[in-house]
Amino acid sequence: MMKKARSAAILLLLLAAAALIHNPCRAEPPAAASPKCLAAVLQPFVDHHVLAGAVILVASKDKVLDLEAVGYADIAAKKPMRTDDLFWIASQSKPITATALMMLVDEGKICVDDPVEKYLPEFKGQMVIAEQDQNHVLLKRPKHPITIKNVLSHTSGLRAISPLERPTLDLLPLRAAVESYAMLPLLFEPDSKYQYSNAGINTAGRIIEVASGMPYEQFLDKRLFGPLGMKDTTFWPNAEQLKRLAKSYKPSADKKGLEETTISQLKYPLDDRGRQPMPAGGLFSTAADQSIFYRMIAQGGVFAGRRYLSARAVKTMTSKQTGALPTPYGFGFSTGEGKIGHGGAYSTNSSYDTEHRLITIFLVQHAGWRSDEGKKILPAFQQAAIKAYKE
Repeated sequence: MMKKARSAAILLLLLAAAALIHNPCRAEPPAAASPKCLAAVLQPFVDHHVLAGAVILVASKDKVLDLEAVGYADIAAKKPMRTDDLFWIASQSKPITATALMMLVDEGKICVDDPVEKYLPEFKGQMVIAEQDQNHVLLKRPKHPITIKNVLSHTSGLRAISPLERPTLDLLPLRAAVESYAMLPLLFEPDSKYQYSNAGINTAGRIIEVASGMPYEQFLDKRLFGPLGMKDTTFWPNAEQLKRLAKSYKPSADKKGLEETTISQLKYPLDDRGRQPMPAGGLFSTAADQSIFYRMIAQGGVFAGRRYLSARAVKTMTSKQTGALPTPYGFGFSTGEGKIGHGGAYSTNSSYDTEHRLITIFLVQHAGWRSDEGKKILPAFQQAAIKAYKE
């Protein structure tokens, strides 16, 4: 009798194992025991020297479903990519800055329809370019001053960066950088056009300082990163984090492979506190930290039982705020094609697929792709993630 029971138990175990082998992606083990079915999708890009390496994560709003690494963090040293490696997330900083500002909206300290000059008087009297050619520039008063809504949605008319933000973007203190934006005329009438602008998001960061009474970077640490447990999200990677920073790559001169490069927009050493925090694109982070942030957004502003944003604020941020203009952009978030999220200059991407209710985090460190093959990597990962984990 005992032999029959033992045989039945063994049979059940074998059947369970067979089910996992048949569809490994449906298993939901801890991230450390990931079946690596998604990494296999990206491995050919590594083998063909299009991709150095990547960290990929899939999550629902409630939990991480998969966390994997593929390829190399350092090709020359043959150092494998690890799931806790650090990346410069660049413009993925924008949704975080917008979130911080919306926390102050929830508290009644800011209204997004307010003119920027209400908080930053240096913007009073800012003009807009009416005519311009090689010989002259004609200025006029805009129909209305730029608003907080304008700077968060790239509809302000502010240029991408200030001429003073050279040779890297992290040299000027935030206050000085924003003052330099106010000294320049707007490129177009507010609300008349969408034009991507680091200057706009940096201006939002400065408004956070004025409204909260504390430096921008301290506000993020105190109100977001610390409480959420985003322990590896920072403007200044420390010595331990720098050891986990993935190397940056660009296409080689012969277009046949990859060569190591630096982050050209930032000054080295990266742990130098003399570098200035940049709201539009200065943060470093990990896949795990990014998943926490996006899970909070996907849960309508709540994470681990604590509310960070009102549901109304989240809906506003993640809805189109560009009016009749064709580009779908919210406050700090791209909002088109059933997804909310943002990419970064070195090809990183994080998004929440609202149709399939899946968060995908894609962290790489590539200053452009060697060929059109590189542009297929993110879609390949996202499609595989949906196939494996959609509800």
